[in-house]
Amino acid sequence: MRDNRNDRTIERNYTQKWRFLISEYLLVKAKRHPKFRFLQDFYAFHGVNRQTFAKYYNRYLASGGDPSALLPAKRGPRWRTRRTLPFIEQLVLAHRRKGNNRYEIFAILKPTLGENTPKPTTIYAICERHGLNRLTPPMQQSKRRIIKTRAGELGHLDCHYLGKDQIVGSARRRYIVCVLDSCTRLAWAEVVDDLRSLSVMFAALKGINALNAEYGVRFEALLTDNGPEVASRANAAGHPMERLLVELGIKHRYTRPYRPQTNGKVERFWRTLNEDVLEGTTFETAEELKEELGLYLLYYNTERPHQGLGGRTPLQALQDLSTN
Repeated sequence: MRDNRNDRTIERNYTQKWRFLISEYLLVKAKRHPKFRFLQDFYAFHGVNRQTFAKYYNRYLASGGDPSALLPAKRGPRWRTRRTLPFIEQLVLAHRRKGNNRYEIFAILKPTLGENTPKPTTIYAICERHGLNRLTPPMQQSKRRIIKTRAGELGHLDCHYLGKDQIVGSARRRYIVCVLDSCTRLAWAEVVDDLRSLSVMFAALKGINALNAEYGVRFEALLTDNGPEVASRANAAGHPMERLLVELGIKHRYTRPYRPQTNGKVERFWRTLNEDVLEGTTFETAEELKEELGLYLLYYNTERPHQGLGGRTPLQALQDLSTN
């Protein structure tokens, strides 16, 4: 594909046009033009506004005949336009340097700025203007860094869709609800028949209790997405999951909109589970699926080395914490 970034054809054509008009104008002024006797005939024939021509002509004379003076000049922002205020631009740039995308920045600023929040397209234009429209390696690293040093300091909760053909002869779609510890990667998952908030709440409760009973993990906070099955900020008292976490004394944290990477550790668990168990496998019954999942969780927690833990298993990571 041809690279047109250094093509100056449009600029050259523009300056040639105005230099020709100026030469024609001077001939009319000197009464030597073969066609036009009056300037209004000259303006009408070329379709040029008198004030516009005078602006370019005077600019050309003031520059001493510099052709670049004939190019359109870029003016500053007009008075009382919707140009983003400088302090808002600085807020946008500060959040961008942390690795947030335009939609995340919009969601972060909206509660504070309200109607003055720039739209995602405006946020992108601001980032592009300052050379931040592409993430640099330090920005990517800052975004990925979610490090926890204590078991139970933060848990991840998510729901996974199973294929309709995962169980032979069953057209019903089933789901898996997983609770995973951020520090040790210890995980527990339950198969559910639907994604109603009550079903997900009971599955999450089983996972929380199982990790506490088997490994002594007590969660301080739980991170979920903003789906209706796990979250309701507007009606926290009436939502099963919100109510459960309040009763257990666990702080509910939410992922940022349009950013599933915030819950990346449990998302990575789904990928591992698919590769090791689900992909290309069908089960005779739902009970067989649940039994296989239980056996795999035992293997995952106690025997499978984890790359994010330096080759240790989740159980070894937990034991190392207790010895330090």
